[in-house]
Amino acid sequence: MQVNALEKLQQQVTSLKQQAEQFDRAKLFAKNRYMQAQPSLFDRAVFQTKSMNLVDYVNEIEEEVASLPPSDHRHAYTYALERIASQVQAVFNVIKSTPIWEKENKSRFKPRPKQAVYKQAVKKVMQSSHELYDELKQNHEFERRLMLMIEERKMQMENASPAKAQKLNLEILSTHARLGRCRKAISATEDKIQQVEKQQLR
Repeated sequence: MQVNALEKLQQQVTSLKQQAEQFDRAKLFAKNRYMQAQPSLFDRAVFQTKSMNLVDYVNEIEEEVASLPPSDHRHAYTYALERIASQVQAVFNVIKSTPIWEKENKSRFKPRPKQAVYKQAVKKVMQSSHELYDELKQNHEFERRLMLMIEERKMQMENASPAKAQKLNLEILSTHARLGRCRKAISATEDKIQQVEKQQLR
């Protein structure tokens, strides 16, 4: 499923780049003083790029796709994929929401059918809020168990021999590392929930 979603997204990015190049060639912002005064088309939370050319943002998307983490790193992979999906949607929103662009290109550019295609692509890589809340619940339960394990090892150390205490201390350190990864996963899931809920409010 992840591979198919990724391939679909790559196809959408290729298509989006062609449309962004067409959009930029039309120079729709050239006579708009407000737009020309802006340092960037998008918020820094969505793109690192600062430009008034859409194709520059699609280039950033391509770099994000090229540097995706391995798919077996599920949390990082899903989070990165969702960020890319939101970037794709953001660029497409500029194209479809510009009336001049629609008017000048309605004969060769059909925004509504394309919008459906992009929404479908985004939907394939976005988890539903229900699934994410289940994931968050599981991560919080895992966090609780790890904290209990650490407390148990600390109690055992009080009456342990030096050799046993050293072993328990190593286990505590290892469990702390797992706890840190767990908490990062919790933060990532919470961010994903916010992203999905923002998409649903649009």
